[in-house]
Amino acid sequence: MIKEKLYIWVCDYSENSGEGKLARLFIKKLNINNNYKIIFNQEKKMLYKYISTFLGILYCWKKYLNNQKVCYLNYLPLWNFFLFIFLPPKTILGPITGGANYKKSNNFQYYVRSMIFPLLYKISEFFLNHRTSKIIFSTDLLKKKLFKKTIKKSQFNFVYENFFYRKKILKKIDFLIYYRKHKNKETFFPLDFIKKLIKNKFKIHIIGDRLNLPNLKNHGFISSKKVSKLQSLAKYTVVSGENLYSFFIIECLSNNMKVIVEKKDKLIIQVHKQKFIKLNFNNKKDFKKIKKI
Repeated sequence: MIKEKLYIWVCDYSENSGEGKLARLFIKKLNINNNYKIIFNQEKKMLYKYISTFLGILYCWKKYLNNQKVCYLNYLPLWNFFLFIFLPPKTILGPITGGANYKKSNNFQYYVRSMIFPLLYKISEFFLNHRTSKIIFSTDLLKKKLFKKTIKKSQFNFVYENFFYRKKILKKIDFLIYYRKHKNKETFFPLDFIKKLIKNKFKIHIIGDRLNLPNLKNHGFISSKKVSKLQSLAKYTVVSGENLYSFFIIECLSNNMKVIVEKKDKLIIQVHKQKFIKLNFNNKKDFKKIKKI
């Protein structure tokens, strides 16, 4: 049987970024479930990722006008209604991303994300419902922002596809924590809690951006294999409040790590509940629980 060619625009195909991992997982699923010959275009030279999204629209239209089947992958935040308006008809869409948890530490950012974004979500939702019969979301963070009609035709938590538990090995690291210098992520990052952990002589390893604190080990941005190796050796991580089920946290769970969550963030734990520990980071009694554990 001759395979139908599917032309895919991929903004990020890296093995280490969340967007790249999401793209790889989606393409893997396409290969399993459909009879496609995958041909994808990754824009490597773009300095600004969101400009590459608009180049992706042009790429998809070029292929569509040549009667080719097209797919648009990653950097598909629900607020970016331009993509859902201007991509060609019948474009296969990768998992839609976006968060719904924000803090007021940056008033301008909070205003944009809590007041403007919901309006943009509704514009996108309108065009999505007219464009496709099935909508895929990477997580369920945006579910509370959607109409019931949209929820009925949507698949949530695509990041959990192919999840499995790995074999347990001896744990030598107390905490492995992912740190990113990001305006919204940093407002959730439990810096004071980590300082307490250091003061109490826990073995702490950091991946991602460098965290300039004494008595911890920074690994920087490392390969997925090295991250997985560290996760297999680590006992705990700390989740940041904007996304309970990021790729990093899911991989921690698969490597038999426990995840510590801040109580006051009021995050809803839906799956793998036994792997999460809710604590008040500023409460001395709760902190003593960590020592006992």
